[in-house]
Amino acid sequence: MEGNGTNGTTEPRRRIVVVAHNIRSAHNVGSLLRTGEFFGLDRVWVTGFSPYPAYADDPRDPRLRDLQTRRLAKAAAGAERTMPFDRHDDVQALLESLRADGYTVVGLELDPAAVPLTDYAPPERVALVLGDEVTGITPEIRDACDRLVEIRSHGRKDTLNVSVAAGIALHHLRLA
Repeated sequence: MEGNGTNGTTEPRRRIVVVAHNIRSAHNVGSLLRTGEFFGLDRVWVTGFSPYPAYADDPRDPRLRDLQTRRLAKAAAGAERTMPFDRHDDVQALLESLRADGYTVVGLELDPAAVPLTDYAPPERVALVLGDEVTGITPEIRDACDRLVEIRSHGRKDTLNVSVAAGIALHHLRLA
């Protein structure tokens, strides 16, 4: 384990990555990058149709690349340049690769099988999976997760914006 890189200590630091699968909104991806930078994530992975910032040798149409980068940069506040991210074409293969690297794959989703986030004791390596803002994590990807966790509502609304939910989950994963 390594120091957290921000407070000069050498205290152990949990390894955390986020897998953002089929996130529709560039603003949500930008917010995830900013939140990931804040919590010292190792990497944000974008899969499916999630937008992502421009990078060297980016194969996208330049107009689409520039539009997505401009949109997400508004919420990322510079984190689109500093937060490590990668794009992967096959989310299932990515999850298997992360698992092979010692990560526990944890889906953040309202599901009968999910445990309350506050009851979850995270291991030293966590890959947090986030899904589509409307439909959440698909059943196939839920099945590929080692664990599902959920944020319990205390009001009438039972869902949160994906980037807000990610922030809450990352706070718990980082400090638990």
